Amino acid sequence: MQSTWLHRHQHRECIVFVSGWGMDPTPFQDIPAADCDLCMFFDYRQLQPFALQPFADYERLHLLTWSLGVWVAAHFLADHAEMFASRTAIGGTLFPVDTKRGIPPERYDELVHGFDAEAQETFFRNMFDDPDQCRRFLDHPPQRQAQDLLDELTAIRGLYSQQGPAQNIYTQAIVTSRDRIFSARNQMRAWGRSAMVHNWPHFPFYHLSDWRQLIG
Repeated sequence: MQSTWLHRHQHRECIVFVSGWGMDPTPFQDIPAADCDLCMFFDYRQLQPFALQPFADYERLHLLTWSLGVWVAAHFLADHAEMFASRTAIGGTLFPVDTKRGIPPERYDELVHGFDAEAQETFFRNMFDDPDQCRRFLDHPPQRQAQDLLDELTAIRGLYSQQGPAQNIYTQAIVTSRDRIFSARNQMRAWGRSAMVHNWPHFPFYHLSDWRQLIG
């Protein structure tokens, strides 16, 4: 697991962003965080506990997780959830590989077994339904090697097969209703009626004017 600061200006609050599969900071660089610092976690080839020492001095912490990062964070931060004033899941579930509550196993395994550069781009395109937002992402895609992304898919699949669903640590779940990765129906089954619903695709971040819009 890797981490990097997207915004660090000695603010009193910090967002800890646990991103989805295949990401790095590149597509997120120009999204503002006016009054919060923001640290991003990504690259789940080697899944391990989060290093939380850098956040000890903040007055308030907010956990924001997305896509497969929803499960990763819930799995590894179950014993540390209370250190976050808010904990938001978006576009993912606690059952990441699941027929009715996540990505159906056959679809996930199809991506693993047929993974190549074309499959990677198809996945990225399916995160959007707006051509301009898709183009914005593909103009600044994650700078990672295809083999790394395949290894990451395999690592998440393997650990989930061993450990199963994660504990629900979240104070807020946001369902992305136009999602072509985690279907809205499966997200709703996973979270129930307590979830908020936004009319967004799987990658919602280009709808934001500031990161704070996503924290509870």
